[in-house]
Amino acid sequence: MAEIVQQRIEDRIPELEQLERVGLFTKKEVKSIIKRVTALEYKLHRLIVNKEDFIAYIQYEINVLELIKKRRAHIHYQFKREEIEYPIIHRINSIFKRATNKWKDDVQLWLSHVAFCKKWATKSQISKVFSAMLAIHPDKPALWIMAAKSELEDRNSSESARHLFLRALRFHPNDKKVYQEYFRMELLHCEKLRKQKIQLEQAQMDLGEYEFSPEILSGKLAEVVYKDATGKIKEAEFVISLLNIAAIFDFTKDLQESILQDLQTNYTDDSSTWDFMAKRELEAPGAGEELQTAKGRASDINRREERCCQVYEEGVKSLNTGRIKTINVITMLFFQENPKMSNLRDYYERVLQEFGTSDEDLWLQYIREELGPLGQPENCGKIHWRAMKFLEGESVERFVSKYALLQTGHL
Repeated sequence: MAEIVQQRIEDRIPELEQLERVGLFTKKEVKSIIKRVTALEYKLHRLIVNKEDFIAYIQYEINVLELIKKRRAHIHYQFKREEIEYPIIHRINSIFKRATNKWKDDVQLWLSHVAFCKKWATKSQISKVFSAMLAIHPDKPALWIMAAKSELEDRNSSESARHLFLRALRFHPNDKKVYQEYFRMELLHCEKLRKQKIQLEQAQMDLGEYEFSPEILSGKLAEVVYKDATGKIKEAEFVISLLNIAAIFDFTKDLQESILQDLQTNYTDDSSTWDFMAKRELEAPGAGEELQTAKGRASDINRREERCCQVYEEGVKSLNTGRIKTINVITMLFFQENPKMSNLRDYYERVLQEFGTSDEDLWLQYIREELGPLGQPENCGKIHWRAMKFLEGESVERFVSKYALLQTGHL
């Protein structure tokens, strides 16, 4: 063991000599480093090693790197990086690799290596770390997503990112988050190509050697991902999540219309669809000279509220079982410039006629509204009495418990 440690110390002599020669460290500091790393090396070569010893060694080496960086800036010296920093970075990568080989299940250790690579190592090293980690942890969708994002953001490789997402879907064919991020990645790639094309055109450069397929520029790859995703995951909320991602990009109007049509055609039996459509009407932007005056803006708000309410009421009539996300819609309706509590009460009363016997949360939300800045707290007692009268079975017990929590400020 002593021979191995001695050899490792001797291997780093050239970099230490350079540190002293160029004036980044003093002779005393170099001796202190040798003493410290000798102790750290011995800990890594014991019969029984601890993870904490590896982490301590890595952190010490990173601290040295940080100090070198500060000293370089202070004395304005930027040379000899290959002789100084590169060996330290290589050594840290080696220690990380030894640690992750021994403690393969420690995801945080892997991610610490990734973080180090992002800051200090080469971009190709990041890919190697992710590849090794995913070979051990293919069951974790979040790691696949991180790896794919790294390929796109750190290495500027949409092809590698796409490959990783496709591999991830082989392990996790029904994972919503993987599909969402894959969909987003294709749109980001499309956006990047569109910007490149515009820049080249503005520079009056020949586009012949560049591939700018009209289909790719219009977002067809993202559309393929969407169709594959919704073919496997048939949920309105999931479709809406993809629509919201598409809406971030200004070139996806046709794609958004296609997704919206899919939502309205195939998911009208889901309360999430009606909730989304109602909110969409409420948030629809106004236009024209009318918006230039306070009266015009108020009129526009009223029209949007009416359209929102119409969609909401249509949804309530359309759904045969369960209830639309009534509380969310009602609350949303009146977070406006001129909320009307009387209208809010009217909507609660209508919904309670449908679901008041079984949904204690509706009653509780109604009470919350009256306790709010627009309500009349004196009405709460009457609502409570009506709830106790209308609710049935276990709903009564749940209401009593939740109402008690509400009164004590715990709900």
